[in-house]
Amino acid sequence: MEDVVVMFPSLGIGHLISMVELGELIITQDPSLSITILLTPEHYEATATADYMKTVTKTTPSITFHHLPPLDHPPDSSIPFYDLVFQLVKQYRPILKDTLKSISNKSTIKAAILDFMSNDAFEICTGLGIPTYYLFTGSAFGAGIMLYLQMMLKNLPGSLKDLEVCLEAPGTPPIHSRDMPITLQDRNSYSYENLISTSNNMGKSFGIIVNTFAALEPRVMKALADGEYVPDGPTPPTYYVGPLIKSNKTSSDGDNNKCLEWLSLQPSKSVVVLIFGSLGKLKRDQLMEMAKGLEKSGQRFLWVVRNPPPENGPGDAFELKDPSLDDLLPEGFLERTKDKGLVVKNWAPQGEILRHDSVGGFVCHCGWNSVLEAMHAGVPLVAWPLYAEQKMNRVHLVEGIKVALRLKMTEDGFVTAEELAERLKELMEEESGRKIRDHVSKMSECAKAAVVDGGSSRVSVAEFVDSLKSLRPLEQHVFQGLVTIDVNKSCPGVTLYSTQELWRSHNGASKGLSFFGGMWTDRTVLRCHEENETQENRN
Repeated sequence: MEDVVVMFPSLGIGHLISMVELGELIITQDPSLSITILLTPEHYEATATADYMKTVTKTTPSITFHHLPPLDHPPDSSIPFYDLVFQLVKQYRPILKDTLKSISNKSTIKAAILDFMSNDAFEICTGLGIPTYYLFTGSAFGAGIMLYLQMMLKNLPGSLKDLEVCLEAPGTPPIHSRDMPITLQDRNSYSYENLISTSNNMGKSFGIIVNTFAALEPRVMKALADGEYVPDGPTPPTYYVGPLIKSNKTSSDGDNNKCLEWLSLQPSKSVVVLIFGSLGKLKRDQLMEMAKGLEKSGQRFLWVVRNPPPENGPGDAFELKDPSLDDLLPEGFLERTKDKGLVVKNWAPQGEILRHDSVGGFVCHCGWNSVLEAMHAGVPLVAWPLYAEQKMNRVHLVEGIKVALRLKMTEDGFVTAEELAERLKELMEEESGRKIRDHVSKMSECAKAAVVDGGSSRVSVAEFVDSLKSLRPLEQHVFQGLVTIDVNKSCPGVTLYSTQELWRSHNGASKGLSFFGGMWTDRTVLRCHEENETQENRN
């Protein structure tokens, strides 16, 4: 039977791309492995996502997409997006369990890799004896905060939304309560409950794979390595494998080529790009104000504009109808700025744009995939967070790793034309902007070095694949999903932990044997032998 790694991404093409890129790295490291990516119908509704999957299937046959059947009663798409994602995975648990059993009848499942927002699949995977890892598509900073979450929140007198406090975490600047993710603001909310569960399960996982690279976040990585984010137990192994960004593929789409052709007519490092991720939508008054700010700044720009979100509810996060630019932008704006600016409807090839020589700055929503694309391309940022964990990311980008300028915003997130114009001028023309540009240029060199043979991220991928090779079945009896063994017969003199714990090694400091999901590692066996020998010598 073939060895397979099963992946379960969250919704959003950025999460899917990170999974696919990781899958390609795994099978490059070990071609004997194959990758199966589980998708719900909600994953591939968007045309861009479906087209991307077709390309992957054609170019990388070792990666297959397994389409899960639709739910009889799917969650209401009008509920908040992150509640929708958590609820969707929860409702898929019975189908997921049957699917994994079916796959295991034909293949050996070496591991399951879950997006952190696919957390409800964790107990299904571990209950079937599958070593389970998390792919954290955000930063090492975000992964650390997730592990430290209960420690940060446990002594607070109420919900974050009702407090004005600064929260402390190892290796990071203080984070104001209002900058914490909206999903954590109300401790009685469904999303809060799910993120606390995710924090618990990540700490019990076989390891955390993080989409970052060594030079970008050294302080946070040191705190993770020192165990500061999990003070009451061992930290799971962490693998820094980034940047996981979409492969450099030239697009043949006419609108995409129009962007690149326009950029080719602009001077080197002269254009500011404004793109707000796959879900970013701004209100009409903010779009008007942005246009005024761009015109006032005098900078060259490429701006992707979408229709505003519905005024009476969240609506469909992925719906992209063509906007009417004449209705959304100031009268005469397009004509007045036609020599310096290009406005694109809905979507543009962000990665290709950022890699273009004419691009010198990026107004970014602080989503981590976009940050990594910018770092790889050497493009400095102006931070404009919109949703999810992006305000928290802004703290990290501006104060922690110093790759972005901060935009002043009102309490409800509004940015004035004057503020936008000033920050763009600062980034492109002033000394403070030059320092950030120089630093990001160095990060670009490090990002590229990390992903070549022998680079830090490729070494980390190799270590992860080696950890898969070292997993082997344990002689066991299975009773209601729990592993039971005769400790004295199998491994005398060694501590047995519960099946919900994981043996981990911190520079050889950890002791004992932990059985998890019916698997153990060669390193565990080696330690077992060493302890037996020590006992025999004492006798």
